[in-house]
Amino acid sequence: MKTEKQLQGTCGEELAVKLLQQKDYNILERNWRCGHLEVDIIAENDDYLVIVEVKTRKTASLGAPEMFVDLNKQKHLISAAKYYAKYKHVTKEIRFDIISVINNPQGQEVRHIEDAFKPRW
Repeated sequence: MKTEKQLQGTCGEELAVKLLQQKDYNILERNWRCGHLEVDIIAENDDYLVIVEVKTRKTASLGAPEMFVDLNKQKHLISAAKYYAKYKHVTKEIRFDIISVINNPQGQEVRHIEDAFKPRW
């Protein structure tokens, strides 16, 4: 049985997938794992392979959800992207996006932050 936090995260990822599909992204993977590394969503559009981190919160009182994608998390996402690109023979440029979801009683707020950070390959 999933915890409330896990259910909230799953709900946020569902909203993120819907948003990306509305923007004509092709969803390639969800919750893709390689060892201890995980990527919430791997998608593509005409120009990029997009590595997406979804951050879901009940409120922004402690800061916007995207503020919790710290340098350590960015390094993990970059490492995961390297593995994925190598084993899937990706030739497109890789972009890192964050989708921020706030699930509060007033409704859901979803923000797509394209090119949220740059890798230091």
